[in-house]
Amino acid sequence: MNELELKYGCNPNQKPARIFMPDGSDLPVKVLNGRPGFINFLDALNSWQLVKELKEATGLPAAASFKHVSPAGAAVGKPLSATDRAMYFVDPAEELTPIACAYIRARGADRLCSYGDWAALSEECDAATARYLKAEVSDGVIAPSYSEEALEILRTKKKGGYNVVQIDPDYVPAPQEYKDVFGIRFEQGHNNFKIDEALLANIVTANKELPEAAKIDMIVALITLKYTQSNSVCYVKDGQAIGVGAGQQSRIHCTRLAGSKADNWYLRQSPQVLGLPFRADVRRADRDNAIDVYISDEYDDVLRDGEWQKVFTERPAVFTPEEKKAWIATQSGVTCGSDAFFPFGDNVERARKSGVQYIAEPGGSIRDDHVIMTADRYNMVMCFTGMRLFHH
Repeated sequence: MNELELKYGCNPNQKPARIFMPDGSDLPVKVLNGRPGFINFLDALNSWQLVKELKEATGLPAAASFKHVSPAGAAVGKPLSATDRAMYFVDPAEELTPIACAYIRARGADRLCSYGDWAALSEECDAATARYLKAEVSDGVIAPSYSEEALEILRTKKKGGYNVVQIDPDYVPAPQEYKDVFGIRFEQGHNNFKIDEALLANIVTANKELPEAAKIDMIVALITLKYTQSNSVCYVKDGQAIGVGAGQQSRIHCTRLAGSKADNWYLRQSPQVLGLPFRADVRRADRDNAIDVYISDEYDDVLRDGEWQKVFTERPAVFTPEEKKAWIATQSGVTCGSDAFFPFGDNVERARKSGVQYIAEPGGSIRDDHVIMTADRYNMVMCFTGMRLFHH
């Protein structure tokens, strides 16, 4: 099949809409269920590239959770801890495969932003992954294949309308890519730049101890950034993106946004949050919303009389700013990646507050010396990759 008609474009008034192969060849994707739209396919094709490259670079199964053409989260398939299972609403006894763990961790980076996401899997979608997907609010999934049981499960989601897309894992895009804007055609070479451990050789700080786990985290951060709307900064820990700051005009705003998301991810692991007395009838999405408000400065919106009774069996104590700050201060071993150079040391200062110990960025600022000096002040390890990763 050479083309596929879509319901509409980015918005309902943008018709007609389709995806097609300009050279007349067959599309590398098949719709196995549902009717994906224009934005769905933008998310699907960007997210597939991310997980495919992440699997190739690390050798581990990879997954991503996409919203509006940027990852809300990405991760490799490391096992879930007991805390992970609690914060991601996974039964302690549930048997999970590596690819299921990868998606659960990708979704867990920012569960609020992942609401209604597009999922991408580097491996066959199995029943364990499909069961978790079925319980989440999600628009669709792309994977190289699906087990019969997984497909059967997914076809029951959204009253049979859940979008399931299969992609040819051997598909290679044309070397040139095109984009029309306001009737004018743009052309550029496809971004085939390879991200692997060799990119991390130029350690510019006094501390040059870069453990293998941090190398994987740097690779996760950089590949995630390669498919994130720029400007962008990504925080990673243990093979999982925990904060993505996308599409900001200022680098420091990227760093702050990603850092605040990383802080929220870590706050979800605190005893105050894990011990919240939710009513049994409160759905996952409503729990996520309640947690987000509870750990924010607007906590009274969920704790005042008439509101807390809707989600809790008893009124939780306020999670005070002092308690939150003290908990965040225990975070450590985090990696921070940037798609372009840090122009000032303030980015390093902000990253440090979220437990960052390792940084990967292109370098090339006229103030590189100040950025390095700031990293040295905190005994961080910083790699200059020499490669910008803008994506638009």
